[in-house]
Amino acid sequence: MLEIKNLHVKAGDKEILRGLNLNVGKGEIHVILGPNGSGKSTLMNVILGHPKYEITSGKIFFEGEDLTALKTFERARRGIFLSFQNPEEIPGITVENMLRTAKQSITGEKIKILQFHKEQLALMKELQIAPEYANRYMNVGFSGGEKKRNEILQLLTLNPKLALLDETDSGLDVDAVEIVSKGVAKFHNENNSCIIITHNAQILKHLPVNRAHIFLNGQIVKNGGAELVNAVSEHGYAPFEVES
Repeated sequence: MLEIKNLHVKAGDKEILRGLNLNVGKGEIHVILGPNGSGKSTLMNVILGHPKYEITSGKIFFEGEDLTALKTFERARRGIFLSFQNPEEIPGITVENMLRTAKQSITGEKIKILQFHKEQLALMKELQIAPEYANRYMNVGFSGGEKKRNEILQLLTLNPKLALLDETDSGLDVDAVEIVSKGVAKFHNENNSCIIITHNAQILKHLPVNRAHIFLNGQIVKNGGAELVNAVSEHGYAPFEVES
């Protein structure tokens, strides 16, 4: 589904990603681990085409198509979704209107308002989001946990092919992480894929991890399976700094 070849990226004069290679197959869940500043969030933003970052060499392919020159909205319409580490507040548009508009933009089909409202309320109930939040402005006045659960509501509503989850569990208590984990598990199937950045293995509780990758200094220094998540939880990143 996703193929990244020898990716070099800079922001201003600073090189952040240094020759990164990554392949994510359909139906797979990949976990990215690494200390702050190692380039994890940069990778997520670059996959979705954030204009702050410049690709100096390398390519990004999604379902065989070269995305490198495409705008962010073009990548989103092809089925790529990013859950932000720090979700933005958007005054003036309600959660439900935002999601209905986004869904129509992706599918190109008119959505029936009452049916969509009913589906939204059902999803919100599963995610323990109060129904009145459907009519509140996107993330305005939401707590950190409410913003993160709202991100999962967006994920389930838009149903992308590739979900990029950038520390969706950060700042959440144990119960909220459990809700988010179950929400991601509800989304995931054999026809879509996830890349998850996390420092907390709890979010992976309900998810079958296929591959894990250790990021250090803008490069992947170690590839493996779910055992890498446990290794980092026990020993931190110091052993991998020695290996690299």
